[in-house]
Parts: sequence; structure tokens; C-alpha cells
Amino acid sequence: MEITKISLFEGKKIRKTIHNGEWWLSVVDVVQVLTDQVDDLTARKYWNKLSERLKNEGSELVTFCHQLKLKAQDGKMRETDCANPEGILRIIQSVPSPKAEPFKRWLAKVGYERIQEIENPELAQERMKKLYEDKGYSKDWIDKRLRGIAIRQNLTDEWKERGISNEKDFAILTAEISKATFGMTPSEYKELKDLKKENLRDHMTDLELIFTMLGEKVTTKISQKEKPETFDKSKKVARRGGNVAGNARKQTEKEIGGSVITKKNYLKNVENKKLLAD
Repeated sequence: MEITKISLFEGKKIRKTIHNGEWWLSVVDVVQVLTDQVDDLTARKYWNKLSERLKNEGSELVTFCHQLKLKAQDGKMRETDCANPEGILRIIQSVPSPKAEPFKRWLAKVGYERIQEIENPELAQERMKKLYEDKGYSKDWIDKRLRGIAIRQNLTDEWKERGISNEKDFAILTAEISKATFGMTPSEYKELKDLKKENLRDHMTDLELIFTMLGEKVTTKISQKEKPETFDKSKKVARRGGNVAGNARKQTEKEIGGSVITKKNYLKNVENKKLLAD
């Protein structure tokens, strides 16, 4: 379902909507902000000229824009040119405007950092730690989160060894582990925590992360040992790995006298900053 919302962009309103599971932003609104157009009409004219120029230059960017319904100034839902974040960043690169320069410099910086990370993968981990620190996560939680990422990578590498490479299949197998570990799939877990686009694991407590890692690590070990030859066999392995973590979770809950599973999520609100230390 598409949900239309309003967000702020440098103090200006940028319309956006969820489409195919990701945010799509109004191209005209972004162009209006970057080029200081006086109103929506002049912004549309500017975008029309820019898109025509891009087409003439052989750019495929315009083909990535979709017409999605957004609320217009008259209050009615109207078809509007929209692009996902990647498309918006490419459009920004094409806009000759002083306001676009900071974005262009940022994109160049990020691109350079990615090149550095390819040459030295440890830099990627350090930058990730810094991002989590800036968001207020505790050091202990960050260590677990990064360890969980490594375990997850080992698991997906093992699935690829078994001939599984489709993201949809990864999601199915992950759901098997999660359901056996926590009694619910990741999507159900996100609903419990009232999450939308957010990464579920970024909103898990220490114990939730620990049992997630346990289920995935055991699944990896079983798969490496038995080398399942079919997807159905890998599903059974995933379920078995999740069961090990699920049984450990239940025993833990019995010992501590409470549920490991929580509705809490890690938001930027000050009152929630102690969540991951609980």
C-alpha cells in the first residue's frame, strides 16, 4: 500500500510516498528547493527543460522516474514525477545550482570512501561503528551488532555455496530461523516493534541480538556439515538452527523470569536511549 507523507528538506516541504517498499520523492519539489524556483509551476517548467536536456544527452535517468500520486497544492491527489533516493541523488548531480554543490561534494566524498573500503575493508567497520555511536548506541551493543553482521554474512555465503542466491529465498530462510527462534517472522517482529522501513536488528536489545546470532550461527554450522542439496533441505536446516536458539531463549526466559522478546524499538528520542542497555 502506498502511504503519502510530507517531509522537510532544508526547511522546505518535500512530498514523498512509499512505493515498492522504499521512499520515492517528488522530483519537482527537490528541484524547486535546489534552484530557488518561486512556485510549483516554474519548478515543473525547470524540471521539464532539465529532463529534456538529459534525454538529449543520452541519460537514462528520466526513465527511472515514475508517476505516483501525491497531494497537490489544491489538496487533490495527482500524478507526480517521483524518484527513489538513488534517482534523486543522480538528479541532484545534474542540477547546476549552488545549493546542489554540498550534495555533490558529499557524493564525491562517499564515493572516495567506498574506494578506500574496497582497498581496506576494516575502514568500513570503523565507519559503521562511528555511525552507531553518533546515534547513541552503547559500545557493547555496537560490538554485538557488528558481530551479528559478520555471522549473517557467513550464513549468506554458505547459502550461496548451496546454490541459493536469490534475495527472496534468503528472506524465506531467514524467516524460518526467526520463527523458530522467536515464534514470529521478521515482518511480524517489525510489526510488534511498530517499525516500517527501519532495520529490525537496529531495534533489537542485546538479548534479541544474541539469540538472532545463535540461530544463524547454528544454521551455518549445520549447513556446512550436512551440505543440503535442495532449497527445501536448507529450509529444514534453517528451522533446526532456529530451534536451537528458540530453546535457549525459552530456557533463558525461565531463568530470568521475563520475556526476551520486547515491543521496544530504538528511536532517536531521548527517553528511549537506555533501551539497549536494559
